[in-house]
Amino acid sequence: MREEILRLIEKNARIDLKEAAILLGKTEAEVANAIAEMEQEKIICGYYTLIDWEKTSEERVTALIEVRVTPQRGSGFDEIAERMMRYDEVKAVYLMSGGFDFTLLIEESTMKEIAQFVTNKLSTLDSILNTATHFILKKYKDYGTVLADTEERILVTP
Repeated sequence: MREEILRLIEKNARIDLKEAAILLGKTEAEVANAIAEMEQEKIICGYYTLIDWEKTSEERVTALIEVRVTPQRGSGFDEIAERMMRYDEVKAVYLMSGGFDFTLLIEESTMKEIAQFVTNKLSTLDSILNTATHFILKKYKDYGTVLADTEERILVTP
């Protein structure tokens, strides 16, 4: 039942307990208790709202930053990740396979602010070897939700 609940709330975090219980064939109390347990166990880590900032007046720039590091003896990548996570600008930190070690997701008001973050904060950390910053120009789909309508829909066949 827990995985079924997780799939439901991953698609709609605002789903009503009554509706979830009906869909799962469980009581509201069973669903509520399972959710509370998963929150306590940190399986459910938070609830978020997906906003299409392009449709607002607020300026937002999102960047993905590739980071290569020298792993620390004894702690590997964990200590470096912990230091990078402390910055408010950093929205997400991912350990990667391939040509670089981490990907950071950064959001700021301007490209200049992101550049200043990279130069003044990120690149000054001892273990950072190099970085590559990629700016997101347009979001078409985010977390499974289509954000941008294209002029003409392209038919995709499996």
